[in-house]
This record gives sequence, C-alpha cells and structure tokens, in this order.
Amino acid sequence: MANAGRFAPSPTSELHLGNLRTALLAWLFARSTGAKFLLRIEDLDTARVTAAAEVARDQLADLAALGLDFDPPTLWQSTRLDAYAAAITTLDTYPCYCTRREIAEAASAPHSYGHRPYPGTCLRLSAARRAELAASRPPALRVRAAGAVSIITDVLAGQVSGVVDDFVLVRNDGTPAYNLAVVVDDQFSGVDQVVRGDDLLSSAPRQAWLAGQLGGTAPSYAHVPLVLNSAGNRLAKRDGAVSLGELAKLGISSAQVLSRLAESLGLAQAAEPITPAALLSRFDPAKLPTTPWVVQPQAW
Repeated sequence: MANAGRFAPSPTSELHLGNLRTALLAWLFARSTGAKFLLRIEDLDTARVTAAAEVARDQLADLAALGLDFDPPTLWQSTRLDAYAAAITTLDTYPCYCTRREIAEAASAPHSYGHRPYPGTCLRLSAARRAELAASRPPALRVRAAGAVSIITDVLAGQVSGVVDDFVLVRNDGTPAYNLAVVVDDQFSGVDQVVRGDDLLSSAPRQAWLAGQLGGTAPSYAHVPLVLNSAGNRLAKRDGAVSLGELAKLGISSAQVLSRLAESLGLAQAAEPITPAALLSRFDPAKLPTTPWVVQPQAW
C-alpha cells in the first residue's frame, strides 16, 4: 500500500484543464490505494511575489470545487530552504560558472550513453580559472554523478533509463533547483507515489538516483499524458476558456468540468454526472489512455 501521493502546483496562475486532469488522476491513484493525498505549493520561484498566496488559495478552491480533498499539512517550498541546504551538505557537489549558451555549445558534440549530458566543463577547471570566473559571475551548484545510469519503472511508460549528468542543485541566483527540492520534499512527506505530466518523465531517472544518494528510495511513478490544444501544442491560458473561473463565465459548472475530465479518461459517459468518489470503483491504471487528450475548450 502506498504511503502518500501528492499534487504540487506552482502558484503562478489559475489551474487549467490539464492541471486539473492531472490532479484528478493523482487523487485517484492515491485514494484507490488507501494512500494519503498531500498538497505541496512549489513556490520557490514565486516566494517574493505577494500574489502567490492568493493564487494558491484560488487553486485549492478549484480543486475543492471538483471534489478533491487533501490530507494535512500543506507544504510550502519557500519554508523549506534549510532542508534543501542540509541535503546539499551530504552530496558531492561543485560550482558551475557556465552560461546556458556555453553549455549548449559544449554539449553539441556526441557523448556516451547516446545522450548529451552536461559535459563537466567546470569539474575540470583549474583553481586559477575557477577564481577568475568566481570574480565575474555567481556559480550554480552541480552534483557529481559520474555518469551513473538510473532506471525507473513507470506505470504507463514502462521501464525508462537515463544517464544522470551532473545536474544543477542550486541555481546561480541561490534558488534551490526543481530536481533537488522535489526529492527532498517527497522524502520528508513520505511520498512514495508520484503522478504528474509526462513532460517530466525524462527527469524521473535523475530524481530516482538523487533519492538514493539522499538515503531514500525512489517513489513509484505514473507520468500521464498531457492535454493539448487543437494545434497539438500544450494547453495554455491563451487557448481560451481553460480554467474553472473562465468556464464558469460561460455557464459551465465545475461538475460539468469533472464529467468532461472523467470522460477523457474513459471513466464516464459524455455529460454523465459523477463524483471523484464514484470514480474510484471504475479506476484501473492499466486502462488509462496513453495518448494526449486534444481538447477544444469552447466545445462543451
């Protein structure tokens, strides 16, 4: 039995249909296994934005309107800086002064394992060159992975392997990086079930590897297909009425949105009144669609 699943939005804007669909799936995965379902606000990039707390409250209200409940407490990443700093002290790290352009140019040549990881430029710097760069630009902090290969098993994608490059743990502005924060927080909260969009699948092997380096174990993964617009691009606010608030202005209720989401997952008939609790008896991960949901937000 899983201990906990989670949904972890960033409080930058309203949740759209893609976010809500992933949240519903994460809730179904957790509740169908008797797991806790936790909410984490990933506000490291928005901690200095006054509106972040208000946006997060609105997101939570939208999730509640769909009938999704969470177990306390809600975790805010902006309160966890000491935990990230403590985790870093247990890892083998080094400063990196490379710009994005320099990394792209250095990684343009083929590398082993059939991919193009960070080439380790700053790992090989002389002390003099490191001092010279330190005087002109702040460094990011990378973990030394030594080309480790990590393999995860995903509920929908199957076995996925990846070479773990020396990825960034702390950005050059001092902000803990996503790959560090999510692993530290999942371990702290007892999350052993990660359900999220399949655009993050490629990051799973390195996060699983980092979990082991921090003395934990990798969670189970389910990377679910994204919601796309009619052009085949990732759904975004510019695609029209894609949030509960915008749809409500068109006379579309949260109950209707839930029904549409359930229909897209093969869990309900068109326009069928449904609740998340009622979906639990129908939920079977093996029968979930493995292709994106292409949605016409105005066609209700």
